[in-house]
Amino acid sequence: MGNSPTTLNLASIVTHHARLTPEKEAVVWNETRLTYAQLDAMSNKVANALVKMGISRGDKVALNCPNLPYFPIVYYGIMKAGAVVVPLCVLFKAREIAYQLEDSDAKAVFVFEGTDELPMGAETKKAFDDVPSCEHLIVMTKDMLGGSPLTEHKTLTQTIGMESDEFEVYPTAPDDTCSILYTSGTTGKPKGAELSHFNIFMNAMVAWELHFPAVDFTKNEGLTCLITLPLFHTTGQTVQMNANLYAGNRIVLLPRFDAKATLETMAKEKVNFWVGVPTMYWALLKYVDETGFDVRPVVENLKVPTSGGAPMPVEVMKRFNEVFGLRVLEGYGLTETSPIASFNQFAKPSKPGTVGQPLFGVEIKCFDENDNGVPRGERGEVCIRGHLIMKGYYKRPDATAEAFRNGWFHTGDIGIIDDDGYLAIVDRKKDMILRGGYNVYPRELEEVIMTHPAVSLVAVLGVPDEKMGEEVKAYIVLKEGAQLSEAEFISWCKEQFAANKYPRHVEFRDSLPIGNTGKISKLALREE
Repeated sequence: MGNSPTTLNLASIVTHHARLTPEKEAVVWNETRLTYAQLDAMSNKVANALVKMGISRGDKVALNCPNLPYFPIVYYGIMKAGAVVVPLCVLFKAREIAYQLEDSDAKAVFVFEGTDELPMGAETKKAFDDVPSCEHLIVMTKDMLGGSPLTEHKTLTQTIGMESDEFEVYPTAPDDTCSILYTSGTTGKPKGAELSHFNIFMNAMVAWELHFPAVDFTKNEGLTCLITLPLFHTTGQTVQMNANLYAGNRIVLLPRFDAKATLETMAKEKVNFWVGVPTMYWALLKYVDETGFDVRPVVENLKVPTSGGAPMPVEVMKRFNEVFGLRVLEGYGLTETSPIASFNQFAKPSKPGTVGQPLFGVEIKCFDENDNGVPRGERGEVCIRGHLIMKGYYKRPDATAEAFRNGWFHTGDIGIIDDDGYLAIVDRKKDMILRGGYNVYPRELEEVIMTHPAVSLVAVLGVPDEKMGEEVKAYIVLKEGAQLSEAEFISWCKEQFAANKYPRHVEFRDSLPIGNTGKISKLALREE
């Protein structure tokens, strides 16, 4: 071997199975079925097109696409070219998209043209026009070949049509950045977590190994994973798509979660693995209770239902076990941890209310304010180290240094590790709202709401909600003499924020409680 550099490109998970089992189904969406050979060939075409555009190692390319076959085709094509994928939330408005295109230094953006309900194409076009440094906009049309309102820009078909379906995967180093995923902190400005090829590959591999005890390998069966979580999100991307394609399994895509469609797809496609957030489990149980849906064809094949994104209410977990006869495995992680860090695993019983134990190669400890370890059973900030930790926040050395104190990644979550080593997440140090598994950051919303001409002061909080876990509420003090109705305000917010963020509840007040440091006391608002 001599001193040749070590290479690792995450896209090799596709090329490997294209060599090994080219005719095996890799991606299913409705009647569209792509084999590993087809997925490999189409992502090769994307890589060839990117090289022609002048995209090279380390360049950033954004991807705005729901759960459609386009996502893996473009995602792995970007990596094959040695470039970095920047997935965008499909619910984002132009302002949010423009910020991430600019902050990530994206040179190109691929966007699905969208639908009436999800106008991501139009929003991305607006953002693209505002960011001169982003040079290419490539549109993925609904029917692959047809026209669209955006086709003064090249469609994906035109872009890759004449390209070769062969490509030599760029030999990226394990520590090269593979993806930049945006996450927010208490500052309100989203930060790009830089994840390396090694980070994501290891997390995908370890995530897949968690399923081993449930699989009978003597049967050589074709295994299937249903993805209802969005692929732009780290869990859908790595714990489901990357992990299952690494294993040579088949992924079935649903662009939008719906209880009926999810259960019917599980039965039809003989789904073995599924990851949902607690609100999805709640919706499945509600649908079964209301319709009497026969769960037997689902249970026949479903081996591992998994939950993450928010703590699963113990009652929901118990009820799912009663109705489906299946143990739900719960885990915990963050965008910065690639994502999963701990998991309830087959080798040990689950403890309801906990997120299990650290994964292979991962250490988790709880520290006090002075970064000293706290005894078992006591609260402390959850801190993690291991192969899963991001390289850092893109272009933010101060935020990176703050998060990586003393060689540990500080999560901002408060946890307790019990005597058996199980981790429970009990609180959040960060002022964050968990709405249906999505993180919503009050500071980001507050900064934008303060720009409304009628608003004098605002505090945004999470309030308990039976369906979503938490819902977003804005407490508002209006400027003197200003008039603003609840409906007008919510309508304005819908224009400013993605659908998972905008406040659903509003309370107009004469004043907001102020704490002794002169800040708005959210604690006082919560106690009310």
